[in-house]
Amino acid sequence: MQWTIPGTVLPVNMEESGSIEQRLGAMFLGGGIVLSQVAAITGLEPYTVQNWVKRGFLTPPVAKKYTLRQLCRIIIINMLKDALPMEDICGLISYVNGQLDDEADDLIDDSRLYFLFIRLASMHRQMNNAEGRDQVLEQVLVDYAEPIPGAKKRVEAVLKVMLTAWSAGLLRQQACAMTAALKEAKK
Repeated sequence: MQWTIPGTVLPVNMEESGSIEQRLGAMFLGGGIVLSQVAAITGLEPYTVQNWVKRGFLTPPVAKKYTLRQLCRIIIINMLKDALPMEDICGLISYVNGQLDDEADDLIDDSRLYFLFIRLASMHRQMNNAEGRDQVLEQVLVDYAEPIPGAKKRVEAVLKVMLTAWSAGLLRQQACAMTAALKEAKK
């Protein structure tokens, strides 16, 4: 089954969702990626990413190169922006990572958070209700080591919000496509 990696424009087979971390990680073997590559991966306009850096939503690139951690922050914001206001997205990320433009206070690396989310999202179809979601979430977080007491609960809460917002975005896209089809049928 074809799937677009959440927050990106990259297609992948659902069965290959376990290799997404390696696929994205391989892009950074040369030490980082440039803004045009970030734009190609996310479908965002370069000025949007630059604006997010200026507004302090992520640390600035070093020597015009973005790290995997920065790319994942951009992808997370991109993934959630259709379902949540930017203020709420920033608050959500701050909940686990403190100051957005300071990586030193993070409870979890943005790339680790994103790849945990990918594991959770790839099992989305197995979740019939909140109890099923919580069981899958427990599996996804089994290897998460808390840097401070209470960190795991914070990461868990953020992943629940991310999954809900991502799901809402998918439903919104489906509703828009259905509405467009009705308009076409009416012609």
